[in-house]
Amino acid sequence: MSKTEVFAHRGASGYAPENTLEAFLLAIEQGADGIELDVQLSKDGVPVVIHDETVDRVTGQSGFVKDFTLQELKEMVVLRERFAKYRDACIPTLREVLDAVRPSGIAVNIELKTGIYWYPEIEKKVAAIVEETGMKDRVIYSSFNHYSVQKLKSIVPDAETAYLFSDVILRVDDYAAKSGVDGLHPAVYHVKMAEFLSEYLASGLKTRVWTVNERADMKMLIDAGVTAVITNYPDIAIAVRDR
Repeated sequence: MSKTEVFAHRGASGYAPENTLEAFLLAIEQGADGIELDVQLSKDGVPVVIHDETVDRVTGQSGFVKDFTLQELKEMVVLRERFAKYRDACIPTLREVLDAVRPSGIAVNIELKTGIYWYPEIEKKVAAIVEETGMKDRVIYSSFNHYSVQKLKSIVPDAETAYLFSDVILRVDDYAAKSGVDGLHPAVYHVKMAEFLSEYLASGLKTRVWTVNERADMKMLIDAGVTAVITNYPDIAIAVRDR
């Protein structure tokens, strides 16, 4: 059986509102090996789990996450019109998510959303919550802001880290290895170019590919032996892997 892990992208976001407790718990129910989530800071400095820098797309309200207090964010519901079954799903804090998933033993990929706004002390705050919730050994940190990854490593030197990237970077595997990170998180379209996938796999770095939602792509990557596929549909990826 393949050793490729299945990570639920923002939870089982093909079936429940992304980055909510409901989506993460559904991913656990479907048998995912890990979940992937995004962290930003509220106006009052609390790490909250939401992908976009604004609340517009997922709540129907308007404004930047950083301009709302935690209480204001908590009063917003997520993707109510799309997922009628989960009409009360709201924006959770990172602490709430880690507390909820800890009993399952699942791994957690925390993406630091610092590519547009580099929230002050977000790395320190996130690392503290991970430590306090007893999740230190089950968390992988990643970001498109590679300076942010290095800042996290300076706070938690033994943390598992990975570089996210959405452009083609020359010899990204060499660059990542030399800067001391443990993994590469390329987009699914990257690994279809040139010989990049074989280069990433040969590097010895952990290779987790996002966002893998097509069965053919799941099969190709699992057969190739990637470390993990990150998908909105963990149940489908598990079925493909365990076929």
